[in-house]
Amino acid sequence: MRVVLERSNLLKSLNHVHRVVERRNTIPILSNVLLRAEGASLDMKATDLDLEITEATPAQVERSGATTVPAHLLYDIVRKLPEGAEVMLRTDDNGQSMTVASGRASFRLQCLPQSDFPELTAGSFSHIFRLDAADLKGLIDRTQFAISTEETRYYLNGIYLHAVETGGVLKLRAVATDGHRLARAEMEAPAGTEGMPGVIIPRKTVNELQKLVDQPDVKVTTELSETKIRFTIGSVVLTSKLIDGTFPDYQRVIPTGNDKKLTLDRQSFAAAVDRVSTISSERGRAVKLAIADGQVTLTVNNPDSGSATEELPAGYASDPIEIGFNAKYLLDVAAQLSGSEAEFMLADAGSPTLIRDAGDAHALYVLMPMRV
Repeated sequence: MRVVLERSNLLKSLNHVHRVVERRNTIPILSNVLLRAEGASLDMKATDLDLEITEATPAQVERSGATTVPAHLLYDIVRKLPEGAEVMLRTDDNGQSMTVASGRASFRLQCLPQSDFPELTAGSFSHIFRLDAADLKGLIDRTQFAISTEETRYYLNGIYLHAVETGGVLKLRAVATDGHRLARAEMEAPAGTEGMPGVIIPRKTVNELQKLVDQPDVKVTTELSETKIRFTIGSVVLTSKLIDGTFPDYQRVIPTGNDKKLTLDRQSFAAAVDRVSTISSERGRAVKLAIADGQVTLTVNNPDSGSATEELPAGYASDPIEIGFNAKYLLDVAAQLSGSEAEFMLADAGSPTLIRDAGDAHALYVLMPMRV
């Protein structure tokens, strides 16, 4: 194999591909990236056996061929080469090493045979649909923060993507929850989602996808089956296993009878929560909201370091209520809201609270209160 390509093109593709490779691997080949040069492109592939990513990069192929080299090492080398440089990749005759040459710099990397590289067999996909990268990014951004990191409840370690009919319109809906909070976002379902199975996309796949959908004018082709999902974004193809589990009936958690409406300026509220929570203990991080006519008083008490209070004007005309929330969860939700106002629908101090985005009717959030 002998191929020449622009450093910027190579770096951009390696940046996408190398992130899938785990830093520590018991199987040596999984530390490597598969490089295949043919036609006018260099194709790269990396996998952790649950997630696979491939990307094609324009290249001047002088001799076609394929090999595998350590992914993070190759990425670090290319990252440190000067901007605007040309990079030549060349395997030796016996295929046991590859030279990376640019200007006066030359590196020699150990290779493993491409025949050892595992394939994530995708099988056949039952549903295929296309949507704008900006729409997919919106679904992910507004729900990803609520994904659980608790490994024992593995079925919550991802985003539940499914089609649901509401008011006679089919919606594509994303939901994530960790048991303490819930985030739901939806959009009008694109053609091809009819009858699709509800799938749980793993957290790592969601993280990688979030970085790939940053170009708003790109279309994303999504293919899915009961066990796999594949996203094609330009020259990048991301294939992932799905979480094999049943997502809980999240509709039961979303309160419908909350009748106490509180409206707040989103930015002022987030800043006030951030300020008063400075004094809270890392373990508790509870902020008490004392809500009365036209005002909210935020209070944090920490027996070890003191207390803090701050008052905010608010729109509220119901009976006074005191309720506590985890400060981090409040800030996470506030960060997702796009409108200038946050709308809280409350019931009582012990019941879940519904938070809506005044600027986005397609998203809602549920927070469980804390005892304060």
